[in-house]
Amino acid sequence: MAKNIDELLKSLQEAILADYSQKLKDALFHDENIGTIENPDSHARITGVCGDTIEMFLKVRDERISEIKFTTDGCGFTIACANYVARTVKGKSIEEALIIEPKDVDRYFEGLPEENKHCAQLAVMTLHALLEAYRNKLRR
Repeated sequence: MAKNIDELLKSLQEAILADYSQKLKDALFHDENIGTIENPDSHARITGVCGDTIEMFLKVRDERISEIKFTTDGCGFTIACANYVARTVKGKSIEEALIIEPKDVDRYFEGLPEENKHCAQLAVMTLHALLEAYRNKLRR
């Protein structure tokens, strides 16, 4: 019976995601960047217009982003966008990471549905708040 349920869930998942790019599907199920960081160098939490919240945590070593993780209560598109952003900035300097814009996220996913473009905005806004919080901490 469990095998039948697993097969049913897999077929439902495939049907729901059939119209989306493979990159979006991959980012949705890639969980390496999901979680928290103990004693982060920076932390930010933003709630978007849709009510989804992304919380990001950062570690910097040798002036490069060495680790970035996030948590969210958001939808699959929010997860995918936050995952893409986290994966993209690893190894970059703060200045390089600040260049990322929502249109870059949208382009990577070959066009998010119009009703989910705000997820890219939320992921990038949270990243920028995280990086600005880090910069402010250095200025003190």
